Amino acid sequence: MTTERVDSFISAVGATATVHTSTVEQFTETVTDVVTEPAIGTAIGLEGVSLDNTPVETDLTPVALEQAQTGVTPATYAIADYGTITVPTDDEGTELVSLYTPQHVAVLAASQLVPNMEAAYERFGAGFAENSETDGAQPQTQVFATGPSATADMGTLVQGVHGPHEVHIILVEDR
Repeated sequence: MTTERVDSFISAVGATATVHTSTVEQFTETVTDVVTEPAIGTAIGLEGVSLDNTPVETDLTPVALEQAQTGVTPATYAIADYGTITVPTDDEGTELVSLYTPQHVAVLAASQLVPNMEAAYERFGAGFAENSETDGAQPQTQVFATGPSATADMGTLVQGVHGPHEVHIILVEDR
């Protein structure tokens, strides 16, 4: 992971989201500072990183999701050239949590920051092949998100119409 790639990602994100860098040790504090309660989340899946001891509830129910102001989820990759994150669709409800709440907080390791779309496709391909070989499951799908939802269907750009109004991305430094 290069500082140049992180800087490129932050520049591409621009004003569409807020990027926070954190260490594993600072993660609990970083999440607590960013979320608006009530908050709901799914397992992050990074070694040493957990939503335990944060104000984020991890028991996903329809009522908890409806009441949540913030959704905290893992991101599979971040694409530096575009300021885009990818969010997995899974049985835990990660996609729902990322899209339904007014604020989305995506969490990923800095090593999951790839330079461009080609590199992302290469990693997806390797992951899909591994998934198919190990358990025969269908390849995982991803949601590509670049900041809050936006539409210009009626002429004027409007953000946050269908999906989060505010996006935060926490890049956790790898050990």
